[in-house]
Amino acid sequence: MTEDLRNKTCTPCRGGIPPLAPEQAEFFRTEVPDWRVEDDAQRIERNFGFHNFREALTFVQAIGELAEAEGHHPDICFGWGHATVSLQTKKIRGLHENDFILAAKIDSIFARPAPA
Repeated sequence: MTEDLRNKTCTPCRGGIPPLAPEQAEFFRTEVPDWRVEDDAQRIERNFGFHNFREALTFVQAIGELAEAEGHHPDICFGWGHATVSLQTKKIRGLHENDFILAAKIDSIFARPAPA
């Protein structure tokens, strides 16, 4: 299903729907195995490592462009050699398929070779 997630587009969430149940979140999480389900299945998070600040910054900038294109925005904390990305659908205060779609796409960005 990972390939399917990468090919999907985040759909606007206007609220009024329940967040994924913990079992549903775990089902999707198996498709992005490096991500952790946190806060009683209310968000997912992943830590990324880099060789320097520039690589981390470039990665965060790429995530920003992706987030704008998808209309779904993560929380990101980064510094020299690291970035932590946290995803949650804020309108429903929990997880939605969109979070896993964006996680799969972020994994694809991380898997790309760093620019020289």
